[in-house]
Amino acid sequence: MVAVELVLNGVGLKADLSGALIWPERNLLVVADLHLEKGSAFAQRGQLLPPYDTSATLDRLEQVIRRLDPETVICLGDSFHDSRASERIAPRNAAHLTAMTAERDWVWITGNHDPEPPAHLGGRVAESVTLGPLCFRHEAREGAGGEVSGHYHPVAAIRVHGKRVRARCFASDGQRLIMPSFGAYTGGLNVLDRALAPLLGRRFEVRMIGSERLFAFPSARLEPDPERVRYQ
Repeated sequence: MVAVELVLNGVGLKADLSGALIWPERNLLVVADLHLEKGSAFAQRGQLLPPYDTSATLDRLEQVIRRLDPETVICLGDSFHDSRASERIAPRNAAHLTAMTAERDWVWITGNHDPEPPAHLGGRVAESVTLGPLCFRHEAREGAGGEVSGHYHPVAAIRVHGKRVRARCFASDGQRLIMPSFGAYTGGLNVLDRALAPLLGRRFEVRMIGSERLFAFPSARLEPDPERVRYQ
C-alpha cells in the first residue's frame, strides 16, 4: 500500500509511503524536517558526507508532488538545516526548489533550525497554520489537540520472527500526529523515548514505513532502543 488512512481529531488523512501526509479533502500535502544542506553544514565542521542530500531530498519531494498534485504544500519546519543553508545551496538546487514553490501554495513553518526561512526561494512563512480542526506546527505541545508536527524524527522498532526491525514512522494517538523526517540525512528518535512520553502517552499507534508498504502497530508491540542510542 502506497498510503494508509488514519483519523486525526475527526479528520481523514493518509500517510504516504514517502513519509508525506495527505489531507485529501483539502488537497494538501505535508512534509517534515527536510534539513536541506545538512551535508554541507557537517562538511564545514570537518565531518565529510557526500554532498548530495539536498538534491536527493528535492528529487524525492518533486516525485511525491507530481504523483499527488496537491494545491498546497506545508513544510513543518527545519526545512533548512541552519540559517546559512540558503547561502550554501547549489544554484541548480535553488532553481529546482524555486520552481516547485512557484507552482502552488507553499508554506514554510518555522523551526528551531530555521526560524527565518529564506524569502528568495519562494513560498510564505508562518509560525503555525490552523485549518479547521487541525493545527500544523514544528514542535508538538503538551495538551494540544488536532496537532500535526515534526521535529522529533520518530522511528519505531519491533521484533518480527525474532528479527528486530527499526524504521521511520508516523506516530499518533488520534489527537496528535508526529510525522517522520523527510530529509535524506536525518536520523530518528525512538517513539518510546522519554522525550515523547508527555506527548504521546502510553497508548498510541505507529505506521512504520517499509520498502513497499506501511505497517500499523500499537505502542504495546514496540521495543525501545538500547540505552544511549538516540538519533542513529
